[in-house]
Amino acid sequence: MKIVVTGAAGFIGSNLVKGLNARGIDDIIAVDDLTQGDKFRNLADLKIADYIDTDDFYGQFADGAFGHVEAVFHEGACSDTMELDGKYMMANNYTLSCDLFRACQNQNTRLLYASSAATYGGSSTFSESPEFEQPLNVYGYSKLLFDQHLRRELGTRFENGETQVAGFRYFNVYGPREQHKGRMASVAFHQYNQFQAEGKVKLFGDYGGYGPGGQMRDFVFIDDVVAVNLWFFDHPEKSGIFNLGTGRAQPFNDVAIAVVNTLRQGQNSAPLSLEEAVRGGMIDYIGFPEALVGKYQSYTQADLSALRGAGCEHAFADVQTGAAAYMRWLSDGKK
Repeated sequence: MKIVVTGAAGFIGSNLVKGLNARGIDDIIAVDDLTQGDKFRNLADLKIADYIDTDDFYGQFADGAFGHVEAVFHEGACSDTMELDGKYMMANNYTLSCDLFRACQNQNTRLLYASSAATYGGSSTFSESPEFEQPLNVYGYSKLLFDQHLRRELGTRFENGETQVAGFRYFNVYGPREQHKGRMASVAFHQYNQFQAEGKVKLFGDYGGYGPGGQMRDFVFIDDVVAVNLWFFDHPEKSGIFNLGTGRAQPFNDVAIAVVNTLRQGQNSAPLSLEEAVRGGMIDYIGFPEALVGKYQSYTQADLSALRGAGCEHAFADVQTGAAAYMRWLSDGKK
């Protein structure tokens, strides 16, 4: 069984390769751009059959150069929500994805792809329906436009496709193998480094009607993202667009105190309450950056009705559990 993973050296892509390897699947074509050379670390401990550069893959795949491919996990994209070059963003996230979709349909190859919760943007309702889709940046729009393209081609629920097509609107994913993402890495990753360097973590202060550190997101651990992708891989009859979050919004303060207490535990120190950590200077609230005003989601919470309706009953980790596991992974020197 031959599998393709695009963005394979990236955060979600490399974890998917790891998840496939755990099932004994290693006939995997890894597709990525290693201009940022240290991303190779995400693949170094994994088993793949071949590596193809992004610039070479899409044309070769459309020509059938790789024989029959069972499924493509399409994670490759520009995921920088602050990227302002719309032409670049659309070429990478929309046009290339449309070309891949057509090639998959022509070759009876299943397509499981990364959409994004950024498609909701300014909405206060996070349900997979057009009236709630209000992207705040060109990244969110590029992801939404591909979803819309597929709805036109396949029907509202992708019901007219002969081969599985499933899109996942990732909420705030965090966990191992994201170290290459720089400023786009999760708040948990940055807080780990802040605590190691300064003995404190940083959060935004008041914004959007929320108090310091009170902005709420649906934080989803990477192991859960992989599990849901693989559930759909096991159920080729299931197609559509699905939210992939926990269905449970938690404040950034929850992430911060989980990070602080897990790292303190490694120092044989007792756990603290949020209030104690703030008083002790271990949580520092900073002013909200001007560059994010009007472009920032202060609250997200995935509506899991469609996911559950498809039959996926996966139980998601809460922040306290996921962040603690991640801090232990980082502390073991695996970053």
